[in-house]
Amino acid sequence: MQEPTLDAETVTALVEDAAAAPSMHNAQPWKFRFLSGARTFHLRADLDRAMPRSDPTNRALHLGCGAALFNLRVAAAHAGWEPTTRLLPEPADPTLLASVRLAGPTGPDDLLAALYPAIHRRHTSRFPFDEREIPAGIQAELGDAARREGAQLAFPSTWHVETLLDLTHDAEGRETLDPTAFEDVARWTRIDAATADTATDGIPAYAFGPRQRDGKAPVRDFAGRRPVADRGTAAFEHTPHLALLGTADDQPADWLSAGQALERVLLLATLHGLATSLTSHALESRDLRWLARDPLTAMAYVQILVRLGYGPEGPATPRRPVRDVLDID
Repeated sequence: MQEPTLDAETVTALVEDAAAAPSMHNAQPWKFRFLSGARTFHLRADLDRAMPRSDPTNRALHLGCGAALFNLRVAAAHAGWEPTTRLLPEPADPTLLASVRLAGPTGPDDLLAALYPAIHRRHTSRFPFDEREIPAGIQAELGDAARREGAQLAFPSTWHVETLLDLTHDAEGRETLDPTAFEDVARWTRIDAATADTATDGIPAYAFGPRQRDGKAPVRDFAGRRPVADRGTAAFEHTPHLALLGTADDQPADWLSAGQALERVLLLATLHGLATSLTSHALESRDLRWLARDPLTAMAYVQILVRLGYGPEGPATPRRPVRDVLDID
């Protein structure tokens, strides 16, 4: 088999695909370095993009970087390479989150490569979804996708969905009462039209979605009390379809695995025609996060709450130029 091309243009395209991943408030907290001689990518955390108020342990930062790592694996497999991945390869260097060696064209993962068309189709949708059920077969496939990356995806029962919605409302109330709680959101949202149109990171106002005038969907209102021109309101679903993604442990390696599992689930959901959104609101407080666990499953630590359904795909949010996140040696 002929070895695929691996020039600077190809490396740049791989990182562009990786950087299409979701991250908390679209902060894109990653840096890539490609070591040409070793055909290896290094993925590092960009701590300048951390969120000390909402994510003091950098758990969510690791989730986002894990999602970008998974996209890189998918893109490499699609290009004909076999990505050999190590998490936290240097214990003395905790910002080095992963290495990915392109081991050659001998056996790329077809299951990974098949997800590639969804990388740039997947967008967070903060719009109303239909009330119709998600087929059990699709739910089973999504659960299997999470298990392939060492995580668990659980679709909670009706009573636990109500608990999760209550926890989300509790988090919203705490944010209203605490004047410092909105600091990270304010930093990473782009309200005015000029900023939204030129931003390379964060969440622009056009991606906020409408205000929720009815329904129970746990969609975070990134505007807060700030006015947003021409935003409008809408009725959301009364019985949202939620899934908990979690892990057996709660260390940095588990967070990276959870981020990869999350992106695997999101890409597969996209291929199945599902729209998705994410919320960590109730998971940003230690006590609320503990209560979010589903006692009917063996999931020990909830890492993210996923909302799925049939509805409009959200708009694409801005991405940093690849030259800002990639170095080639």
